[in-house]
Amino acid sequence: MPVRFRAGVRHIRLLICEDSEDDALLVVRRLRQDGLAVDHERVETAEDAALALRLRPPDLIVSDYFIPGFGAESALRLLRASGLDVPFIVVSGRIGEESAAALMRAGAHDVVLKDRMSRLAPAVRRELEQAGDRAERRAAEAALRRSEQRLRLFADHSPDVMFRFRIHPADEVEYLSPAAGAVLGRIPEELCGDPGRLFSLVAPEDRVPLAAAWHAADTQPLVVRWCRPDGTEAWTEQRAVARRDGSGRVLAVEGILREITDRVRADALRDRLRQAERLDSLGRLVGGIAHDFNNLLAVILGNTDLALAELPGDSPHRPGMELIRDLAAHGADLTRQLLVFSRHEPPHPEILDANEVVADTERVLRRAIGEDVEIVTRLDPGLRPVAIDRSELERLLLNLLANARRAMPHGGRLIVETGNVDPPDARSTPRTPPTGIGAIGAVGAVGSINSVGDEDAPSTRLAPGPLVRLRVIDNGVGMSETVRKHAFEPYYTGGASDGTGLGLSSAYGVVKAAGGEIRIDSRPGAGTEVSVYLPAAVGRAEPPAVSEPDPPGGQGRTLLVVEDDVAVREMVGTMVRRHGYHAICMASPADALSVVEQSDPQIDALLTDLVMAGMSGIELAEAARALVPDLPVLVMSGYSAGAMSADGSLPAGLSLIRKPFTAATLLRALGDVLGVAPPDPN
Repeated sequence: MPVRFRAGVRHIRLLICEDSEDDALLVVRRLRQDGLAVDHERVETAEDAALALRLRPPDLIVSDYFIPGFGAESALRLLRASGLDVPFIVVSGRIGEESAAALMRAGAHDVVLKDRMSRLAPAVRRELEQAGDRAERRAAEAALRRSEQRLRLFADHSPDVMFRFRIHPADEVEYLSPAAGAVLGRIPEELCGDPGRLFSLVAPEDRVPLAAAWHAADTQPLVVRWCRPDGTEAWTEQRAVARRDGSGRVLAVEGILREITDRVRADALRDRLRQAERLDSLGRLVGGIAHDFNNLLAVILGNTDLALAELPGDSPHRPGMELIRDLAAHGADLTRQLLVFSRHEPPHPEILDANEVVADTERVLRRAIGEDVEIVTRLDPGLRPVAIDRSELERLLLNLLANARRAMPHGGRLIVETGNVDPPDARSTPRTPPTGIGAIGAVGAVGSINSVGDEDAPSTRLAPGPLVRLRVIDNGVGMSETVRKHAFEPYYTGGASDGTGLGLSSAYGVVKAAGGEIRIDSRPGAGTEVSVYLPAAVGRAEPPAVSEPDPPGGQGRTLLVVEDDVAVREMVGTMVRRHGYHAICMASPADALSVVEQSDPQIDALLTDLVMAGMSGIELAEAARALVPDLPVLVMSGYSAGAMSADGSLPAGLSLIRKPFTAATLLRALGDVLGVAPPDPN
């Protein structure tokens, strides 16, 4: 690098092109007299000059104009060929103005005549200073290029999207790094320029916050959801800084968009886990309450039934007892609804009349929905039956009605409608495969359920044949297209701050499990219509029997009753003893096993509660059958608490009776497990 003279004296490596040793010493002496420290090398041929330039690059070249076989012009050409940027000064005894001008145009920095050697030292200092400036500028430019190359290399390989958004004089996306292709789904060239191209990928709810953050040069982190062209979604976290002019005006915003899709999904999964844990705790609480409540109702209903059996038909107390019995039965229905909500009621598909379920559910929910909501039912009197578990259909209705109620916070009108549908062939309308998160209890994936064009034909591949349609219509706040597309996803609440987000997801699961289809039609401010299509059942719903034959009696058989609730145990014991059974009532499963093991008296059947401390009724039945193979077992249950299998069934050979029950129901169930036919009414 050329020597700098702005502070102190530095040695100069001087190359002198001169055929006279005396003239070369004169140049050196003159420079030293003027305070310059000089180390010099003299050459007088082109070969020596080229070698010196290659092996010992000088800080300065002083050349005579004319040297036999050489000269200043040749030396200047050698300097240009070497690529060195060092001052070149011509020192000559005489040179014409045209020759001097030609040398200056060729690259010489100055021409000094030998009779004016006083100019030499100032010229050397000046040219060395300028050479130093040029060297510093080249070094700075090289450093800048290296920095830009490193930045470009970093930007090209960074997973974060780097951006620059210009605000003044006009909005423009000036730069996006190549990571935009992987994160946003579009290459930078497609998104730079008009901001509208980039903002078209931003989720509608995030466009205003992002634009505001850029124009306000907000440095706070901002999470943005992007909708890629392939239909997938990505989330980014923005970190940005403002670039200002001298007056403080924001000219541009620069920053990065870091993809956090995995983190957002992980957070969502954690939230769902917490929701599931909360629901599980709630379900256990509700189930436990239902268990205790069922025991209370079993005692009330059982003893009322026993009392009615003793009262004559004209007794003045009979109407009151019948009212108690009816209210207890209604309480049992409410308890079953609690079990529906807690998902502890195992499925029991049956052919039933959906109109009847709608009417019963409406009666249960009318008070809970509130007086500010008008409920209108439009039930088709010729409605076909459907094959579905009654509790599942009730749960479907409860979820749809509860969802509609939440859409009408200030009251409104709710319509429940049933009807028959006869599509020519539902399979002819292909359904767009759904994408998204699987619904709890659903058979298949949950996603965007498209509305259908034909009012009376669902867009699904249902089996051909007649359908039953159930509609729930409200005039509430309605749904945006985004909310509608995600409505069937678990835990999606559309931005609501309350609720579990499981209502429509559970409804979808119930419908799909029954082989049906569900769709939503909704617009903001125009209410929502949910249509459910279920295959019509072959056969018809059987109305409840007007009268049933008397149940079979015990005929002296010995019945081992195991129940840890004392009131239920005594009530059951009284029921069976009055009808000819010899009852041994036990509170402890362990004590009951001892009775079975002693075989004195011989046990004809085991009647046990399902949920007991220390040992479940199923475990007791298995242990008892290990002692007495083929022992008839009837299990009483008001709440399974996970004691049964996942599908709600009992092991082979065990029968179930649900609490609360009447004496007649219990006796028929005992007759079935014992193989005893009811008495002939004739």
